[in-house]
Amino acid sequence: MNEIQIREATIEDAALIADLSRQTFYDSFARDNSRENMDKFMNEVFTRDSLMKEVGAAGNTFLLAEQDGEVVGYARLRETTNPLLTEYGAAIEIARIYAVQRSIGKGVGSALMQRCIDVAKQKNARVIWLGVWEHNHKAIAFYTKWGFERFSEHVFMLGDDAQTDWLMKKLL
Repeated sequence: MNEIQIREATIEDAALIADLSRQTFYDSFARDNSRENMDKFMNEVFTRDSLMKEVGAAGNTFLLAEQDGEVVGYARLRETTNPLLTEYGAAIEIARIYAVQRSIGKGVGSALMQRCIDVAKQKNARVIWLGVWEHNHKAIAFYTKWGFERFSEHVFMLGDDAQTDWLMKKLL
């Protein structure tokens, strides 16, 4: 297996990112949520069109992980300020970071995370943060390993199900 390459996505990658976003989200959460809530979220909020519009939008940076000529993961960074983090000034949110199912545990997440941190530093952010479902124990362990710590929580609506996301931050 060849090394994982990370590149910044372009507007030409919008359809690829939208399809990859929907696939990885569904693969990650369908088994732990009702079909009705997953369908409602995928068809009303996480639509292909809405995801394609994010690519190239101001304040968004998308990263694609490629290995052996195939896209195996992606991340979405968003320049945004969480009201709870204003003391740090500039902040970058990791709005999404996913690997395709067959590549989980093979270094894709680590390669993407390192590039996310590098991009945040290049943009002079003092803190990088993210939200993670409280029941996604593997992801929480991964983020903790990277030095993220919980600082708050918020509600994430998956269809009609109000779920709790932990907010985690890492100082840069």
